[in-house]
Amino acid sequence: MSARERIAVGIGMRTPYTNRAAARDRYIPPMPPLRLPHPAAALSLALALSWACAKTDPEGAAAPELIVTNARIYTGDTARPYAAAMAVRGGRLVAVGGPEDALQMRGPETRVVDLGGRFVMPGFIEGHAHFLGLGEQEQNLNLLATRSWREIVDSVRARAARAQPGEWIYGRGWHQEKWSDADALETVEGYPLHDQLSAASPDNPVLLTHASGHGAYANARAMAAAGITAETHDPPGGRIVRDAGGRAVGAFEERATGAVYAALNAYYESLPPEVRRRQRREAWRLAERAALAAGVTSFQDAGTRREDLDALRVLAEADSLDLRLYMMIRESCAELAGGSLEGLPWIGLGDDRLTVRAIKTELDGALGSYGAWLLEDYSDKPGFRGQNTTSEEEVRCIAELAHARGMQLCVHAIGDRANRLTLDIAGDYAARGDTALRWRNEHAQHLHPDDIARFATTGTIASMQAIHATSDAPFVVARLGEERAAGGAYAWRSLLDAGAVVTNGTDAPVESISALESLYAMITRRRPGRPGAFYPAQAVSRAEAITAYTLAPAFAAFEERDKGSLESGKLADFIVLDRDLMACPVDSIPAARVEETWIGGERVFAR
Repeated sequence: MSARERIAVGIGMRTPYTNRAAARDRYIPPMPPLRLPHPAAALSLALALSWACAKTDPEGAAAPELIVTNARIYTGDTARPYAAAMAVRGGRLVAVGGPEDALQMRGPETRVVDLGGRFVMPGFIEGHAHFLGLGEQEQNLNLLATRSWREIVDSVRARAARAQPGEWIYGRGWHQEKWSDADALETVEGYPLHDQLSAASPDNPVLLTHASGHGAYANARAMAAAGITAETHDPPGGRIVRDAGGRAVGAFEERATGAVYAALNAYYESLPPEVRRRQRREAWRLAERAALAAGVTSFQDAGTRREDLDALRVLAEADSLDLRLYMMIRESCAELAGGSLEGLPWIGLGDDRLTVRAIKTELDGALGSYGAWLLEDYSDKPGFRGQNTTSEEEVRCIAELAHARGMQLCVHAIGDRANRLTLDIAGDYAARGDTALRWRNEHAQHLHPDDIARFATTGTIASMQAIHATSDAPFVVARLGEERAAGGAYAWRSLLDAGAVVTNGTDAPVESISALESLYAMITRRRPGRPGAFYPAQAVSRAEAITAYTLAPAFAAFEERDKGSLESGKLADFIVLDRDLMACPVDSIPAARVEETWIGGERVFAR
């Protein structure tokens, strides 16, 4: 069975619904396999069809609260790919079809919204990002756009000029592969010495996270606060970068970042509790606003501690969330077994605003920081194969907890060795007959060709972020060599052809939350403004790319009966754009604008 059929039918769904189960069970018609017709033919077919969905609505039902009409609606439903109008009642679609029939359903209180022929599609489902991290990036130094070490130092100097003595300065987004002044710097393995950063902020500790999240840079004050000296040993799964004399240059890879993060967290813990709570709520508010502006209606968060999940539950049940959140709890096996999983999973709390039914762990780091765990040496670092950041025993312990509770296991795996081990773990359960667990390889960036078919055979979802391919393209061949890069780097075409379910996302704040940029990367394998495509044979069609941002991540969260396409019975989550993504020039997609975002039939963002 193909990946599209797996998504459409929802094979072996094991969803332990604990909230509003009866309401959801009303909407479980079997869906046909996903077929992707030619857009023009599909439009003619759709508009010729009658308003069949309306006829299935129970007689005597109340009139819809909302009718959206005069729109070019790409539904994502292969039986009716295009429509011109939709009706909404109780936050769900009750009919999708033509405008005349829609208006016949209108009641005295029905609100009619004429969209003036604009393009409508299902809301984007962010398949893998970090909700709190996105908000914190908005609060702190955002370094994603920096293109030189000098820019970073100048940003820190400006922030230090208005900071209180002893206040920590935090930022995220730097990447040494993107610096224009790298050749002019005194560096150790590509990392500049911390001296300029320390001089820019002599009275304030500075910690700057790598764009990947798998490395960090610290100034002298931060290293002193963390107790880093020449005698400090590298921890398992991490490395303190040092010069020839053994002095830490300021760069920390993978698990070695733990000491400086602990010092930063100790500073935050020293703040009054009300200040910390206010900062956290503000970060969530900023993250929600950024996601809604990007057309994201559901956000799959890749790892949050139980304390924050409890706080988000309070917001969800107080009706204080617009965005729909699907959360992965991330703690050690000992913490999870010791009580952090109590009461989980949560399904659809706060009017379907919060679900926690997944557990996140990791096996390796990122390719850019030499943290991806490889089967063979790095081409540009002979004798080194990356970092195994979490032991196999720990990951298997978490897998058993997930299986026992009917929760999803989501493993960060970037290198081919990390991905193989994750597939081995899933394969052990598949061998016992558990092939419908929908466990996920988060990132699945670099695969050995022999392992591509195993995603489908083990029922493992490739939770990918297309924007990483075009962002990492400048250094992938250097790290992996031509043969490995061509055979398994960001291989979503090969995965789809092998029957795997592939989702898309941004990994924000590692990248911008822009779904449109990641969608474009999946279709073209290009970055706007850069020549050439990155192994274009791995590109996909527009319809496949939209599926990877809508119905596929809905499937990956056990939510395909509620989300991912605009069909009668599903949640009325949709977006309005300034151009037709199925017909506009492909190179104009990154410049498209999300003009409106609707969740549950309510407009929650308007540009």
